[in-house]
Amino acid sequence: MSKRTVLVTGATGGVASALVRSLDPAHDRVALVSRNAEGLDALRGQLPDDLEACTIVADVSTAEGADQAVVRASAHFGEPPAQLAHCAGSALLAPLHRTTQAQYRDCMAANQDSAFYTLRAWVKARLQTDEPRGSAVLFSSVVAQIGVSNHEAIAMAKGAIASLVPAAAATYAGHGIRVNGIAPGLTRTGATERLFASPRAEAQIEAQYPLQRYGQAEDLARAVTWLLSDEAEWVTGQVLSVDGGFSRVRPMVPTGG
Repeated sequence: MSKRTVLVTGATGGVASALVRSLDPAHDRVALVSRNAEGLDALRGQLPDDLEACTIVADVSTAEGADQAVVRASAHFGEPPAQLAHCAGSALLAPLHRTTQAQYRDCMAANQDSAFYTLRAWVKARLQTDEPRGSAVLFSSVVAQIGVSNHEAIAMAKGAIASLVPAAAATYAGHGIRVNGIAPGLTRTGATERLFASPRAEAQIEAQYPLQRYGQAEDLARAVTWLLSDEAEWVTGQVLSVDGGFSRVRPMVPTGG
């Protein structure tokens, strides 16, 4: 059985790293994409010796960078990647009236633009093959589904991704190309560690979630792995909430007694 090639953007981030750790070297090979060259070098040194991998320095928030990433991955493995896990992105915590133009533009580029350009580049490559079938997973967010204060810009960006998923899924379903997304709740990674600065802050975050804990990178990696796999071959156009119940269930609030 031939190996599948997985294209992972934002590869130096916590969720992408957890996803890569979950890959099976017997069945998978991976193209790791990031703007962070040093981070890619460090990640490469942590990979299993038997996992076939290549690293690509590219900025997928631009059309040129996204095209370059897919072209280089295709050239390295001799065929376009059949799976795409678009983990690139950033978070912005700021109220609307304090969000600068530069912050807004950066947020849109890192999240909305990168998703559009990367998915476009990947789809174009798949359509050039004899069997275009493939699976892509994009990242939306719980804040695109339910109002959370001080998240206006990121909610806009992630809301756009939630709209892109079903539209692209409809366009390419006839080619056997599946497009899905996940909408995570707050997940503890290096990018969010500042939010857990004290035990009190951590406790307050946990109290917001009905399952009484915040997310871990492995929670999201497992969801992405399933959506990419053949086990989800009849699933497309969906944005799966992976948020500990945040968007659908009210947490139980203890009462004094």
